[in-house]
Amino acid sequence: MNQDYCFLPMPRYIERQPGEYNLVDGKLILLEDPQVMQFTASRIKKILHNRLNLTWQLATGWVIPASKVGISLVISPGEIRHSQGYILKVEPLLITIKGNDNAGVFNGVCTLMQLIAQVKNSKLPCLMINDWPDFPARGVMLDISRCKVPLQDTLLNMVDLLASWKINQIQLYTEHTFAYLNHPQVWANASPMTGEDILNLDAYCKDRFVELVPNQNSFGHMYHWLKHPQYAPLAETHDQFSTPWGITLKGPFGLAPVNPGSFELIRSLYDELLPYFNSRLVNVGCDETVDLGQGQSKEACEQFGVGRVYLDFLLKIYSEISRRGSTMQFWGDIIIQHPELVKELPRDAIALSWGYDADHPFDQEGACFASSGIPFYVCPGTSSWNTIVGRTDNALTNLANAAENGLRYGANGFLITDWGDNGHWQHLPVSYLGFAAGAAYSWCLDSNRDRDVPTWLDLFAFEDQTHRMGRVVYDLGNVYRAVGYEPSNSSALFQILQFSLGRIRASKELMTLDLEKATRVIDQAKKDIDLVCLNQAPGSTLYVREFKHAILMLRHACLRATYAQNPNESLRRKLQSDLEEMIEEFKALWLIRNRPGGLKDSLERFEVARQEYQDNPGLKTQR
Repeated sequence: MNQDYCFLPMPRYIERQPGEYNLVDGKLILLEDPQVMQFTASRIKKILHNRLNLTWQLATGWVIPASKVGISLVISPGEIRHSQGYILKVEPLLITIKGNDNAGVFNGVCTLMQLIAQVKNSKLPCLMINDWPDFPARGVMLDISRCKVPLQDTLLNMVDLLASWKINQIQLYTEHTFAYLNHPQVWANASPMTGEDILNLDAYCKDRFVELVPNQNSFGHMYHWLKHPQYAPLAETHDQFSTPWGITLKGPFGLAPVNPGSFELIRSLYDELLPYFNSRLVNVGCDETVDLGQGQSKEACEQFGVGRVYLDFLLKIYSEISRRGSTMQFWGDIIIQHPELVKELPRDAIALSWGYDADHPFDQEGACFASSGIPFYVCPGTSSWNTIVGRTDNALTNLANAAENGLRYGANGFLITDWGDNGHWQHLPVSYLGFAAGAAYSWCLDSNRDRDVPTWLDLFAFEDQTHRMGRVVYDLGNVYRAVGYEPSNSSALFQILQFSLGRIRASKELMTLDLEKATRVIDQAKKDIDLVCLNQAPGSTLYVREFKHAILMLRHACLRATYAQNPNESLRRKLQSDLEEMIEEFKALWLIRNRPGGLKDSLERFEVARQEYQDNPGLKTQR
């Protein structure tokens, strides 16, 4: 294959053949099944017009002259054996896409569109591509509960982008950001997704062969419910509780499974939420139930064990989901701590094995679920949250680790998670690197694990004709390594921005960062991004603006760390001025892609630094 052409994901088999196909005006796109294929074919028609100013028409039937047909779309399960698979042939006189099913034809069209987008003279190279996915389900989960609830247009654009990369499942992680009609006080200030929003998004996804899966946490992470007096009695505890992370938190956090009202609440949520979705999958969450046994359930956990109490509540949820004719997905982090109980899980529930460090033990977890006969997904992450600009090396290794071990142990899904911990400070395009690599690795790991990620981003995310933006994003994502300290699930510069000066000074690691090296990487990225000249693709100028703001935040973190080490009045004034500029741009950018609910909570995380600069504690506490 000519190295001038690139695909995301890269197909597993490509054979370059002699000749070229000349794209000319006035041809037909022949549809075997117009009822289903019309939308798929219209995407080819659109790119031919937008890129090459060619006008093609859709057609169907058996009496059309062969000379009029430019592209033929056919379903041929006998010839293409793999579900969602396709064969794309570009021959001198005809382009043919044959799919095992309609999803396969759609996938073939996605590949053809990427090829068309790269031609410069209306001539396509003759070739044959034979392709199918490693994982049947390849999904992205967006956190819409940690402050950011995307605008509907943001979500629709995301669906288009991800579907073009052959992602076929999307989940919106929800704690309190669905507008439950029977629970209005919970989402009153959150700018939630409404039922109508979901109906429209679900239909939009369906056209693109993407399954929109409902996702409602149902055990832990219920603070936004339990803080209200009406639901407060359902909390496991309102007191302090210990966590596996070595810190103490104060409730409320999770539901008390021994309280009958907890299950009644969850049942009422399913009554409202699930009818809006066509999917027969339901992600019920149930992760990080870290307060279990430290409140209402203490006696039960002492008598029967924490694992047993957890499993009993999970099985009640399973029965409720099964009664509705759906399949339960649940996060597997708690049950995997009790391997003796894994075999008691129903064989039609799907465990979600998640972990976000490069060396997460997907192999041990996969072996455990597989040996117990439990279907499971592997769920790595984009490594974008708690970082400002991501953690490139960690993300790519984490994603490849999940794909490799998911294949080894027969996982039937790959779910890329994108969280918004601690204010959701990262801009959406920071996550594109993880989405792109995850889409590629989950489609065919062998064909994609050694591909050039910046090129993918330039061609298929940012449409950057200068071929600089992808490298900028990739390198910025490795600033976390330049400082010499790599905290788990976060970055040192992010911690500098969110921690108080006193906490920074108490940390040996944060007080000895290599700020010089980090600043060099950041400054180089700033120079490169100034040279980026993106074309007029929708939203292209926004990408540049968002990454310039991220660079501003990184620079501020470096100066704040310097101030923690050597406070002085001049630097304090600069930090104070820069912070106000940073906050104003943060607010403006937030409202371009996201709803206003949650912005206030996110902005409050800047207040520690703002108050410190106003009160001058850096100078006052210097000894």
